[in-house]
Amino acid sequence: MPIYRQKSDLWRMVFNLFYLNSVYVSENWVRELEKEDKDAISHFVWPKKWDEREQLVKIIAYTIMPNHFHLLLKEVVENGISRFMHKYSMGYAKYLNTKYKESGSLFQGRFKSKTIDSDEYFRYVAMYIMIKNTMELYPNGGLAGAVKNFERAWEWAVEYPFSSLAEYAGKRHFPIVEKDLLGELFQNPSDFKAFAKDCMLGRKLDIVADL
Repeated sequence: MPIYRQKSDLWRMVFNLFYLNSVYVSENWVRELEKEDKDAISHFVWPKKWDEREQLVKIIAYTIMPNHFHLLLKEVVENGISRFMHKYSMGYAKYLNTKYKESGSLFQGRFKSKTIDSDEYFRYVAMYIMIKNTMELYPNGGLAGAVKNFERAWEWAVEYPFSSLAEYAGKRHFPIVEKDLLGELFQNPSDFKAFAKDCMLGRKLDIVADL
């Protein structure tokens, strides 16, 4: 089932990636930010009066789909991934319940995870998350249409706002994503795009299709 009702809900998921990725954040962080500046949230402001932002994970890549989401994470504190995923899923469910005056859980069961154990798998998982998933939403034929017309589909996918693809394509610079690890494997946006095209046209993304 869809995990949003309005695009603003998906934007909240994006903002949560930044604000909830901290060992400490006030329970009333939205209200506090709005008091400081009505645009503070969308500008990724971290108020000086808050405790210093101490990340639970490094977010390397993400894509938010209409009914689920994918994250590529590196743990930076003990149990950081579990702690972040709990805060992230519970925080979003609480937001929806409050906004639409409902109750109950949103996501079914515990999150699924896999450990990345090689550079090759790392590259393909990143492409699976940002390329395959995003291009499944391509309005002109989905994934099959994207394979037939990669260049046009690429331009569309880069503009999809709920994915980190724009960061790696050099079109956006949200402070959510840590590009260091993947950036070591792809020195520039053109290398990244070339590998993405090779994955799409060569159907190499099938190796992680069970994620």
